[in-house]
Amino acid sequence: MNERPAKAVLMDETAVNRALFRITHEIVEKNKGCDDLCLIGIHRRGVPIAGILHENLFAVDGTDVPTDALDITMYRDDLSERPDLPDPHTPRVTDKPLSIDIQGKTVILVDDVIYTGRTIRAAIEALFRHGRPASVQLAVLVDRGHRELPIRPDYVGKNVPTAHEEIVDVHMTAIDGDTGVYLI
Repeated sequence: MNERPAKAVLMDETAVNRALFRITHEIVEKNKGCDDLCLIGIHRRGVPIAGILHENLFAVDGTDVPTDALDITMYRDDLSERPDLPDPHTPRVTDKPLSIDIQGKTVILVDDVIYTGRTIRAAIEALFRHGRPASVQLAVLVDRGHRELPIRPDYVGKNVPTAHEEIVDVHMTAIDGDTGVYLI
């Protein structure tokens, strides 16, 4: 968990799994099945969430939806404000190619939390470097509001109104050893 203690547990593991299973059904319903779908998890916690959605879609629809991960680090517009990231004036490293073909597919970008929308903007820019999907949909576990860009998710696990100074901390077992959503 974050170094500051949690003010509240927003979702425990059961609630996270329930939300992701509901999103699974919404994906199948909106797309009338899983034909021509692919899931792209945004690095870091979007990747295990996409993995869970992949398993759920297989259980619900019987389709093995192609799934991959996307690292958007070099597409972020806040590189100059992030001392942990490379200098924004240095050349961008070559993108790691996706292992799946997104050309003409319906791509579902998957992330843990949507806040300002800037991460999703960067993800869309990175995605289009790999091909031209027929459409892009967005699935997030938590929508905390405060958008700075006109981006709205298609699938939301939980809407959580927050103050700007609060942090929504998502834990996924594959990365953190536990699953839950905490308000810091």
